[in-house]
Amino acid sequence: MKKIISILLSIIFVFQLGTAAFAADTEAAEASGSFTAEDFLTVKGTDIVNQKGEKVILKGVNLGGWLIQEDWLCPYEEVADHHEMLETLIDRFGTEKAYELMNTYEDNFITEYDLDVIKEMGFNAVRVPFWYRNFYSDDNGTKILDENGKWDLSKLEWVVEECSDRRLYVILDMHGAPGFQSDAPHSGKGHCCQLYDKTEEGEFYRTLTDELWTEIALRFKENPAVAMYDLLNEPMCDVPCGELTRRVKNESIYLRLYDTVRAVDTEHIITMEAIWTGFALPWAWARGWENVVYQVHFYNNSDFIFAFFLLLTRFLHPTVPLMMGEFYPHQETTWEGCFKSLKKYDYSWFLWTYKAANHGMWESDWCLKGAADGFHRAKIKTDSYEEIARKWGEVIQTQNSYVDTGHYDRDVAAHLK
Repeated sequence: MKKIISILLSIIFVFQLGTAAFAADTEAAEASGSFTAEDFLTVKGTDIVNQKGEKVILKGVNLGGWLIQEDWLCPYEEVADHHEMLETLIDRFGTEKAYELMNTYEDNFITEYDLDVIKEMGFNAVRVPFWYRNFYSDDNGTKILDENGKWDLSKLEWVVEECSDRRLYVILDMHGAPGFQSDAPHSGKGHCCQLYDKTEEGEFYRTLTDELWTEIALRFKENPAVAMYDLLNEPMCDVPCGELTRRVKNESIYLRLYDTVRAVDTEHIITMEAIWTGFALPWAWARGWENVVYQVHFYNNSDFIFAFFLLLTRFLHPTVPLMMGEFYPHQETTWEGCFKSLKKYDYSWFLWTYKAANHGMWESDWCLKGAADGFHRAKIKTDSYEEIARKWGEVIQTQNSYVDTGHYDRDVAAHLK
């Protein structure tokens, strides 16, 4: 009997120590201003809520052009897309030097200064587009390792940690998957959609995508700063709706990736993109998907059409939270009209995008911060290593060469309250 009592007392003591340690960690996190376990987001009905049951509407901005570049958005020229840019740099300077240049760019394009600005503006979240070549040095699945021989996810770890310190939620967005999920160049390479191919090569790319999402989910599985995993950005975005539905809904790459993530992380929200139309996604309950958010990207040409598609998506998917992962007022659509409809139909939302480098971006609807007139673009095929490093160095930091487009003060700020 004494032995049993002794064991019970030991269990109680250990439990109390664990509880005290958890409380101490929570208090320390709260004191530093960073997220705690209570901030971990989940889905309850059609709402996103934290662990206290409080409803959270995510109001954020994309960090487009940071970890995956697009020619119209970023300071480079002479090549068509990020894949051609990276392969050209590797051919010219070797893999190590090419990635040194990429690190120079990424270390300067988005910095702690930018996250401070985003927080001060009143946003509560960022969506972080990335692609597979941030983690694989080639198309054959060669992992990029850190100095300890561990798969290097340091850029994602940095942004999640820094955002947590500022109480900004992070959506991790696979913007460019191995094999590419569309023919659009914003996946990393234009006219090269092989992720769905019923071939050995297609299966190889799907396996790499599984491998990458498994590692990401393992790395962040208990992190409350990560709002959700965005499995694929705009899959098959450049095809008619019928083909989009066949590839994404009926053959369901999402079903495979959902199972991949859930095998290692059962708690984080997963978001799937219907892109232009809710018809592209199945009913979540019919597939057995839990803790999911459905996402659309609308660049419509009138306030009426924008509102109509928001309402249609809600009608098609009445059981899950909805999110506008990318938008900006396009053609005759207005800022006020977009925000009015998003609020009316209860959508979380993310502007596209925070920052852009191209001629005219200093007054563009596409971004909040635009490169000032006279900025320099790296000539990928002809500039020297040193010249590319200079053009991608401190000069591309926001506080040095970017200006406000005016949209925050004029069009956005009032809707962040």
